[in-house]
Amino acid sequence: MDRLIFTSNATIREMANARQVLVNELANVSTVGFKSSYDVALKSIKADGGNTSFDSRIQAQAVTRDLIRLQPGAIMATGRDLDVALTDMSVMTVQAPNGERAFTRRGDLRVNVQGQLETGGGHLVLGQGGPISIPPGTMVSINSDGSVYAQDPAQTGATPPTLIDQINLKDASQTKLARRADGLYEVSEQPPGSDFTSGPQIAGLIPKALEGSNVSAIEAMTRLMDHSRSFETQIRIIKETKALDEQSSSMLKNA
Repeated sequence: MDRLIFTSNATIREMANARQVLVNELANVSTVGFKSSYDVALKSIKADGGNTSFDSRIQAQAVTRDLIRLQPGAIMATGRDLDVALTDMSVMTVQAPNGERAFTRRGDLRVNVQGQLETGGGHLVLGQGGPISIPPGTMVSINSDGSVYAQDPAQTGATPPTLIDQINLKDASQTKLARRADGLYEVSEQPPGSDFTSGPQIAGLIPKALEGSNVSAIEAMTRLMDHSRSFETQIRIIKETKALDEQSSSMLKNA
């Protein structure tokens, strides 16, 4: 009896990580450029019985694989000059709040009060030499290769825009990226702030558009319902096992 209860209790505990991933994905269904992660995997471990018992049980333990799925989401045309949607499996290099190099797919860009280009989450966009600074009072446009141009609207005549910098774009089709605590991406199994070599595909973006989340709300809700039903099943097993144990003890007392 105790083995059955042990197994059900372990199942409830280990499924908590998977439920946390699902809840996080549901909460970011409408977040610009949000990417889902690989599901929680299970591995078998041998339970340690200590000095007073035997190591006789194998338990399934959940292992979080927070690797980013870079499959593109729906593209929405906005017409806004600073909105960009990254193509294929491209990522944009940004500066994390702690100053480390990180990556993102979020393309709702803006100019902050310091005159620097940043994402809607407040992370500085990095160019070829660092953060991209925008001259005050200029109109900004971004090309499909990440080139950032500025033009003074006060100038008369056919004055061509001036190239300021180029957004540091990377093709991550050959690189595994993991999610950081701040929601940005980093190279998996590498020190924080590590860079990587761009892949074989040409990294680019779609100007005046935004990419939606690649999370399917219906699929995530269905999986969450399955988790809830599994939780109820495990609780029912524990209750039934307890009842059987009590009945067995009662029969032994009356024998």
